[in-house]
Amino acid sequence: MARIGIAGLLHESNTYLPVPTVYEHFAATSLTRGSAMIERWRGARHEIGGFLEGAGANAVPLFATYAVPSGALTADCFERLAAELMRELEAALPLDGLVIALHGATVADNFQDADGEILRRLRTRLGAGFPIVATFDLHANISRRMAAESTVLIGYRTNPHLDQWERGVEAASLAVRIIRGEAKPGQALETPPMLIPIACQHTPEAPARGLYDDLEEVLRWPGILTASVAMGFNYADVEEMGASFLAVADHDSGLARRAARWMARRAWDRRHEFAAALPSPEQAVADAAVSALTPVVLMDVGDNVGGGSPGDSRVLFDEVLRQGVRNALVILYDPTAVAACVAAGVRSEVAIEGICGRVRTISDGFYTETEVRHGGWSEYDQGVTAVVETPDDHTVIFTSRRMAPMSLQQILSLGIRPERKRILIAKGVVAPRAAYEPVARSIVLVDTPGVTSGNPASFDYRHRRRPLYPLEPDAEYP
Repeated sequence: MARIGIAGLLHESNTYLPVPTVYEHFAATSLTRGSAMIERWRGARHEIGGFLEGAGANAVPLFATYAVPSGALTADCFERLAAELMRELEAALPLDGLVIALHGATVADNFQDADGEILRRLRTRLGAGFPIVATFDLHANISRRMAAESTVLIGYRTNPHLDQWERGVEAASLAVRIIRGEAKPGQALETPPMLIPIACQHTPEAPARGLYDDLEEVLRWPGILTASVAMGFNYADVEEMGASFLAVADHDSGLARRAARWMARRAWDRRHEFAAALPSPEQAVADAAVSALTPVVLMDVGDNVGGGSPGDSRVLFDEVLRQGVRNALVILYDPTAVAACVAAGVRSEVAIEGICGRVRTISDGFYTETEVRHGGWSEYDQGVTAVVETPDDHTVIFTSRRMAPMSLQQILSLGIRPERKRILIAKGVVAPRAAYEPVARSIVLVDTPGVTSGNPASFDYRHRRRPLYPLEPDAEYP
């Protein structure tokens, strides 16, 4: 029976954050080895859960870890994680194949292309012909090294990311076929000089929908094994930042090159469609104040926790207070505020940096999600959590750990009815839609400041490739 190693090392690294990501961030979030991975990941709607399903009895769990998006990894963090992965791999040999979940936008102080470096080390140890199938996030910045050091790369096809399990099953199933000699992949990568702003990356809607319609067309071509589109991660200042297109053909590298080129050319010809004008906080709040379609979800683009932001910005909530709008809800990462609420106690009055109200509840901040949501997680832990209600019917949820708004249980588990609020402020862009759409009557992306600003021109890029459209409007794709 074939033995297929199962592994994962995932982190979305925002290089504009001054605080680095250390090993302890991974250890505190999720880090499992060997057979412990089965209990942690089996049944999860994540690609690692898909690996276990697709590989079945062939699965040999090695090592899996992830951390909430944050700053670049320190060199020590990267080397410790890489060493643990290689150590678990060494102990499990011999293997017939490997499937690994990577993000594709992981940056370390010592390796801008950290994902590519992981694949290089795996390839060096396992050999040129060894099947290495890797999955990657839709926001990956795919490098030539990633493509060269892997046998197959497979990316998510949805944003919000709701197909992670399916991509994991696909990756493991293809690895089995390769091991059996039923497929011989040839992989090709195209990287047109274009950047896709985060506000244009909602795959069910145009213009992003067109990219994935083209991908589905390529998947119908005879001889194509798989294909992927990566929209890129604009907050990682690396050479590979930007959109990329991958195709994998059976016994035919030329076909793979034609397919990847076709998708890239189609995207390039529509590059002018990838533009978004977002309202200011003042305009967004004013519109929400009079909207008949409530609740209105205001996406705080500049404080997008899923892109690495702290989740502590009060820009939108302060604008709500300034305009005198009632009945809003906001979730803020603020351990100091949580401590103040705990010290005061439930039903006590508190005043926290201009937010005055009564402590409604204090909880452990743990909640579960049974539906498929962005990220594929089923368990969440945002640390000790305090809920404060103000005389103007505002609800402020203070958390002691950063947590992206990927599950509505973040609110419901606290006994709060989000559908009764006029405004829900969510720290994200596209990812929270899967959680909030069941209750939202309207969703508005707002041009707020921060390290995840929706305006790429606001960043001081030093390492990205040039020219890159739209930052250089005269960029060409020959």
